Amino acid sequence: MTGKLDPAILSELVLSRTGAPNANLLAGPAFGEDAAAIRIGDETLIASTDPISLAAERIGQLAVAVASNDVAAAGGRPEFLLSTVLLPDADHDLLETITGQLDAESKRLGLTIAGGHTEVVAGLARPLCSLTCLGTADRFVSTGGATPGDRVLLTKGAGIEATGVLATDFRERLDLPEALLDRARTAFDDLSVMPEAAVLAPVATAMHDPTEGGVLQGLIELALSGQVTVDVDRDAVHVREETRAVCDAVGVDPLRTLGSGALLATVPGDETDATLTALHDEDIDAVDVGRVEEGDPAVRIDGERYTESIRDGMYALWD
Repeated sequence: MTGKLDPAILSELVLSRTGAPNANLLAGPAFGEDAAAIRIGDETLIASTDPISLAAERIGQLAVAVASNDVAAAGGRPEFLLSTVLLPDADHDLLETITGQLDAESKRLGLTIAGGHTEVVAGLARPLCSLTCLGTADRFVSTGGATPGDRVLLTKGAGIEATGVLATDFRERLDLPEALLDRARTAFDDLSVMPEAAVLAPVATAMHDPTEGGVLQGLIELALSGQVTVDVDRDAVHVREETRAVCDAVGVDPLRTLGSGALLATVPGDETDATLTALHDEDIDAVDVGRVEEGDPAVRIDGERYTESIRDGMYALWD
């Protein structure tokens, strides 16, 4: 079944098997943490890797955004990419499309593709693109740093990545006006969180970009990583009109599906207003959606309490 591994299996078979220890590893593999922090001389290197295998039409653009977002969400300044492209067959047109997207999106975000690997792999049903992103940081910001008393901020809104994917890969399934679908496709231009991460990094106690499982899964990972309770007001979570329309058309909750393009951050309560003002001054939409409290690790929302990971609502469309 498509989706993330059970946390217990992940802990036993992945996170416990990390090779030789190294004192220069400042932050390594852990549940909910998408980037590593490594001491390189007087600097901190932030590194992250992520694959894209389901979305097809914009796979290269998505891959660049997802990999660089993880570095930005850890407080880093994304700079270099390593690109692995695996193809189901020697389709040169497909390769041209993917590498063209990789090149264009990297240039748009000011990133350099420094190397990688490309080959045909028998048995693949669709192309797979996996990117590693590298950048330096003045201050590493973890997923698990939320502190009771913090406020929870969300930029841009829920389901942004899902909006673009539904309007492209699943367009023929959607009985919606063409103008709305065209507007939904532009969600791909909003996937990077580098601008808001730069504003938030100096003040945030924790940051996390919601990907699979969406905003809700991102909040769960914040809560479980930080061993805190996160109380969320669903009505405060912004959902774009086109996002709600395409998600409703396939029966998916915008808060429980592909969420790249948004950034979750916790900030000290007395810094909330100033932080929101700083984001708005940069023309970045952001809202206060909840608070961090002492208590067992959980997310409270809609009268329900979540203590375990959820499955992304869109995965059923590919299964």
